[in-house]
Amino acid sequence: MVFEKLRGIIAEQFGIDADSITEATSFAEDLNADSLDMVDVVLAIQEQFNIGEIDDEELAGIETVGQVVALIENKA
Repeated sequence: MVFEKLRGIIAEQFGIDADSITEATSFAEDLNADSLDMVDVVLAIQEQFNIGEIDDEELAGIETVGQVVALIENKA
């Protein structure tokens, strides 16, 4: 459920087909996301999953969609 919801957020933010997003999708390599894109994604995640603030330490080293899924599940 978390992955499907997250995939929808990412598809909307980047204007791509949700079916093209997997847990192995890399934000930098596959989506060409920059730091501003990631801020937008984080804000959408916080709102959609109602998990409070995600700080920079938690985001450090996150490269893939699957890693974000794990972060959300840990905060829930």
